[in-house]
Amino acid sequence: MAKESVKARQRKRERMVAQYAEKRAALKAAGEWQALDELPKNSSKVRLKNRCQLTGRPKGYIRYFGISRVAFREMALNGKIPGVRKASW
Repeated sequence: MAKESVKARQRKRERMVAQYAEKRAALKAAGEWQALDELPKNSSKVRLKNRCQLTGRPKGYIRYFGISRVAFREMALNGKIPGVRKASW
């Protein structure tokens, strides 16, 4: 489980990316690199990290579900993810 401060920092970056998305796109299209450089660094999309929505874990992230492999396995075994069940043959 990630620290609350790390999860809060990620949420802050996500809000900033959404807030500045249109402005960044317009500046890139116009080629105004100096104005783009003056925007906050955390407003850039490349600064986001794929993290589990439940635990904040950065590794073992399953993009389709938006959670880590550990959280996915736990939820699947508890039957909280429809259509997913443990394989047995």
